[in-house]
Amino acid sequence: MASSILKAVIDGVLTGGVYALMAAGLTLIFGVMDIINIAQGVLVVLAAYLSYVLSTQLGIDLFVGLLITVPTLFVVGVVVEWAFIRRLAGRERTAMSILVTYAVAIIIEGLLIRQFSTDYVQLNAWYVDRSFRLLGLYLPYIYVFGFALAAALLAALYMVLYRTRFGRSVRAAMQDRSAARLVGVNVERVATLTFGLGVAVTAAGGMVFGATNAFNPNSGYDLISRLLTIVILGGMGSIGGALGAAVFMLTLEDVVSVVWSPTWSTLVFFAALVIVLSVKPTGLFGRAAARAQ
Repeated sequence: MASSILKAVIDGVLTGGVYALMAAGLTLIFGVMDIINIAQGVLVVLAAYLSYVLSTQLGIDLFVGLLITVPTLFVVGVVVEWAFIRRLAGRERTAMSILVTYAVAIIIEGLLIRQFSTDYVQLNAWYVDRSFRLLGLYLPYIYVFGFALAAALLAALYMVLYRTRFGRSVRAAMQDRSAARLVGVNVERVATLTFGLGVAVTAAGGMVFGATNAFNPNSGYDLISRLLTIVILGGMGSIGGALGAAVFMLTLEDVVSVVWSPTWSTLVFFAALVIVLSVKPTGLFGRAAARAQ
């Protein structure tokens, strides 16, 4: 039992890193724009399908394919922000963003169904179904590679936010959009690039998700519920909180699956959110202060 729990903890940490990558884009978009991007789940699935096409039709390795899918998802994010999000304004901006991004999700889902049908597919490569032995445990290559990729991209995202001029503009917009405008920050341009960046990082998460799970165009619904749970638990707008919450929630789910039952693991995943928010309504790393618009 002890070895099974240890294996569950390791799997939870590795999987949590990938979910943190997907949730980081969601919380970054909210932090800068006050936009709740319900389409994030289906955008992850879109990224998985792009990796699927590159792999099956062109023979491109899943990780090499990220050189194509990441810029592509960035462009998709910029287009979505320009076409649908930029026009939202006023006090109802956040509430309206839920409806607008849900509509975007329905459009993308419909296009995916038309192109790929509702049959389940999964990404394949030599490292998807092979493992290596470490300290008596067998660890799947794809989970280890996925975690390493997530760690690298989250570190790169951190460097962008805290070591570049653009990052200073982003953080200024997250703290106070009105004050950021007064000091010369082009908030609209920052918002567009941030939305693109927040969607672009889903390309990597989508690839790993597609390699570790069978998926179809409807898979985005379960994904967005999990990503929103992670973002809310970690504190809306907190990238570090998203990382901590993702690792905590996925580890908890895997441990419960081993110790108790897989049937209860999903329930515990969402029950943990209710328990934490009843004690700390702003989430683990959230702040109660409202941001000026």
